[in-house]
Amino acid sequence: MQNKNLIKSVKKNSIAKSLGLESGDFLLTVNDKEIIDYLDYKFEISDEYIELEILKKNGQVEIYEIEKDENDDLGIVFEEELIDKPKRCQNKCIFCFMDQLPKKVRPTLVFKDDDYRLSFFTGNYVTLTNCSEEEIKRIIRYHLSPINISVHATDTKVRETMLNNKKAGNILKYIKMLRTGGIEINAQIVLCKGINDGEILEKTIKDLIEFNPLSISIVPVGLTKYREGLFKLELFKKQDYRNVIAQIEKYQKNKVYLSDEFYLAGEVELPSYEYYDEFPQIENGVGLTREFLHNFKKQKIANKNVSIACGKLIYPIIKDCFPDVKVYPITNYFFGENITVTGLITGSDLIKNLKGKDLGNKLYICDIMLKDDEEIFLDDLKIKDVEKELEIEVSTNWREIWSKKELKK
Repeated sequence: MQNKNLIKSVKKNSIAKSLGLESGDFLLTVNDKEIIDYLDYKFEISDEYIELEILKKNGQVEIYEIEKDENDDLGIVFEEELIDKPKRCQNKCIFCFMDQLPKKVRPTLVFKDDDYRLSFFTGNYVTLTNCSEEEIKRIIRYHLSPINISVHATDTKVRETMLNNKKAGNILKYIKMLRTGGIEINAQIVLCKGINDGEILEKTIKDLIEFNPLSISIVPVGLTKYREGLFKLELFKKQDYRNVIAQIEKYQKNKVYLSDEFYLAGEVELPSYEYYDEFPQIENGVGLTREFLHNFKKQKIANKNVSIACGKLIYPIIKDCFPDVKVYPITNYFFGENITVTGLITGSDLIKNLKGKDLGNKLYICDIMLKDDEEIFLDDLKIKDVEKELEIEVSTNWREIWSKKELKK
C-alpha cells in the first residue's frame, strides 16, 4: 500500500505555495520514491531537479517538476514532524525522570521517545535500543552526524539492568558501526550511586574514549518525591560528588565533562571557562554556570530595586553576583525538595515561594524554566499566570539589570 503523507500547511512565499499545493493534499512520492519519513524527504528534495507526485484534495494525482537551488526547502509542513510517528521508548530505565513526574505536567513531557531521527534534528539523546543494524546503516547512509547517545554504562549486564532491556547490551557494537561509518557522537552518562559509578564508570569512560567522541557528559540522577514502587536509588552526598570529580580529572583532555551539579553540590570550584572548549553539552547542564559567570559576573547594576528567583543549588553564586539585589532561592514543591536545579522550577513553585515577598518592581527568572518556544512552565502555568498571582512583571531578560554602558565593554 502506497504511503500517503498528509500536508498540514504550506509556508508563505515558498516553492510549494507557488505550485499551488495546499493543506489537505498528500505527498505520494519524490523522484518516484515513496517517502517513509523526514529523512527520506530531505534527502530526495536536496537535488536541483525533483519531481513530486501529489494526491490533491479533489482526488486527482498531479506530477510537479521543480528546478531549484540545491538544498532549497520546498515549504511543505507535514501533519507529523517526522512524517512518520516518533519511536516510543521501549526501555524502563531505573532512573527515568518521566516515571517520577506528578500528574499535572506539560502534556508533551509524558511522551517518551527514543528516536535516532529526533537525536539528529532536535538534539535528543537516544539509547539505540530501538535500532536494528539496518537502521544503524541508515544513519550512516544519510550521514546523521552527530548522534547524541545515552550510554550510561558499557558493561553489558549493568546497562541491561539500568535500561531494563535485554537489547541494551550491544551499545559498543553500534557505536563502533557508527564511528566506522563516519558518524560523530556525543555520549551521556546518568550516574546512579552504587550502580554505574566507581569501577563501572571507569570502564565506561575508557571504552568510550577509544572511539574519540565529540564529548562525554556525566550528570547525577535526579530523584523526585514521586518514586513509590520504583527502583531504590540513593542521593549523592557532598563527598560522593567530590569523589567523582577526582575520578574524572585525568580524563579532561578526552573531553569528559561533569554537569555543574557535581561542583555546586560538592562545593568545589568550577573549572575554568577554557576547560569547556565550545561548551558542547551546555544544554545538559554542563558549563552553564561558568558561561554565566564569564559573561555577567560583577557587572554594574543599573536597577537594584528588582528581584531574582533561582534554584537552591546556584543561589550562592547568583547572590554573590548580585549583592545589591533581592535573590530568592526557590524550594521545589512540585517535584520535591531534592530537586534543587533552576531548570525544573515551575510556575506554582514561584508562586508558593514568593507570594507576599518584597519583589521590587520586577522579578527576573531564567529562561531555562520555560519551554523553548513558549512562555510556559513544566506545570503548564504561563508567565502571565505567575504575574497575576504575584502582582508583578516577570522577565527573562537579565540584561535589563545591568547598565547599557557596562554591557558594551
